[in-house]
Amino acid sequence: MVTGASMGIGEAIAKIFADQGAKVVMLSRDAGRVEAARGRIGQSELTLAMTCDVRHREDIDRALGLTLHHFQRIDIWVNNAGHGLLDSVAQMEMAAFREMFETNFFGAVAAMQAVIPVMRQQGGGTIINISSVAGHIPLPFHAGYSATKFALNAIGKAAGVELKKDGIHVLTVCPGYVRTQFGENVVLGNEQKKVRPDSVRGITAERVARATLQGYRKQKREVIVPWTMYVPVKIYQHFPGLVERAMERMAK
Repeated sequence: MVTGASMGIGEAIAKIFADQGAKVVMLSRDAGRVEAARGRIGQSELTLAMTCDVRHREDIDRALGLTLHHFQRIDIWVNNAGHGLLDSVAQMEMAAFREMFETNFFGAVAAMQAVIPVMRQQGGGTIINISSVAGHIPLPFHAGYSATKFALNAIGKAAGVELKKDGIHVLTVCPGYVRTQFGENVVLGNEQKKVRPDSVRGITAERVARATLQGYRKQKREVIVPWTMYVPVKIYQHFPGLVERAMERMAK
């Protein structure tokens, strides 16, 4: 089951797992867009498309119930639904900030709480949280978004320890810049600066999907993609001032 599966990383993950023969349930708030994504994947016998707004627990429970009816079990749940907010801490609207947390973080936690009992009963499973390198390095003017991903990283890794005895594995995937429609769907606030260099093109959603599949197969606790992003993450952990000065220069 993949949330936010109507485009981008979610669609790419749904496709790569379906191509491996998995039965995939694609979830999105927009019924038309997720059905269109299902058509693009082209594995109609292996896929189902359903509407699900992760901000509402009843939507999650309904999707779980229908999936169990069709497939009897849920081996993998992918928390991918989310969006960004471009604004400064000083000026961002609290309503927009809270709404982003509802989707990016609380929706993911609600989904985990819904699927964990199912996985416990069936003897195991895997939860995959699609986070971001922004969950390791806080981005100026994307601080709200970074906060949702820092929180997702923390809860996923703690849950992994809690659930290991139940045979439930938790994988956190942290992509760097990805060439998707994410930027087009960012909520624009009052102060719209950016720190991304114009020279950085980003990786494809398909590359993130491949890294996710590999991380799942190897039962990793975290995957950072591309691997080159490990370098700035480690530099920030040990020398945060260097990274912060670079971001300060790039902010425009």
